Amino acid sequence: MPGFPRLSLPRRSLLAALALSAGLAALPPAARADDYPVRPITLVLPFAAGGGGDVLGRLLAEYFSKRLGQPLIVENRPGAGGVIGTQYVARAKPDGYTITIGGMTTHLLAPITNPSVQYNPIKDFAPIGGIGNSPIVLLAANDFPANNIRELKALAAKRGQALQYGSWGPGSTGNFCGEILALKAGLRLEHVPYRGTTEVVTGLIGGQIPVGFVDMATAVPQVQGGKLKALALCTKPSPSLPKVGGYVDQGIDFDRSLTWVMYAPAGTPAPILKKLSDTLAAALQEKSVQARLLSLGIEPGFVPGPQQHEILKRDYASWKQVADDAHIQMQ
Repeated sequence: MPGFPRLSLPRRSLLAALALSAGLAALPPAARADDYPVRPITLVLPFAAGGGGDVLGRLLAEYFSKRLGQPLIVENRPGAGGVIGTQYVARAKPDGYTITIGGMTTHLLAPITNPSVQYNPIKDFAPIGGIGNSPIVLLAANDFPANNIRELKALAAKRGQALQYGSWGPGSTGNFCGEILALKAGLRLEHVPYRGTTEVVTGLIGGQIPVGFVDMATAVPQVQGGKLKALALCTKPSPSLPKVGGYVDQGIDFDRSLTWVMYAPAGTPAPILKKLSDTLAAALQEKSVQARLLSLGIEPGFVPGPQQHEILKRDYASWKQVADDAHIQMQ
């Protein structure tokens, strides 16, 4: 019986074909699969359950699950101001199946002020995209004799002594916002650290401290409920508190956003990053998602991953300068 005809290839063509085949085989399956994701994705949240970051993550996880056709499983890994969960993702396999959400502390302030942090926020992560801006609020009791930064400066000058302010701990965003105010406005301020934002509110209402910094999720109900008043927003204005001026509006020369960002480990294939980025962008266009974010004090605003990466590099240098000038060290 005659055999099949033999096919011959020039030696160079054969070697090229073998090299191409080997290269394709070496690619991670998800990097060349059009049907990504083929299994559940883990969204690691470096925050405790029930907080603002947790609510944000679960909101986006629900949308991603519907859009991608695979569950986005939320896994809370809190601890050390978000460092533990963030470090876990930095070391995760960059295949698109482990992602996270980070904020000011996890990707700027902790790496700047805490020498024990074992990840580099710029080199170890690939931003999927920016989610939105969420400023920090400078609060005071309703009978406090100042309503803005100008009046606060006049009051401090009249008293001739350092003005105490509360935050939720050394190295926190509130601590940084206080020291920016001191550096840029020439105010003499004394930091009083608390264990959390709830304790700062209690200290303000009880008269233990004159002013304090808390996050939007904590501040908005207090202001809208008439229990406390807001003097300023660090650093940009927010539609959640439209009558309150930001730092720049009130003469403080520091114009940086306090943003939430979705991240994947560095080295995650570009096609996967794009699919995740497109999904995030679509989520932030949904009216229901926008309304929920605003209720958390987050002004939604998608920023593409590469652009967010450049913003992170710029902001890292700016916030590090504040830490150096104010001698801020996380304890």
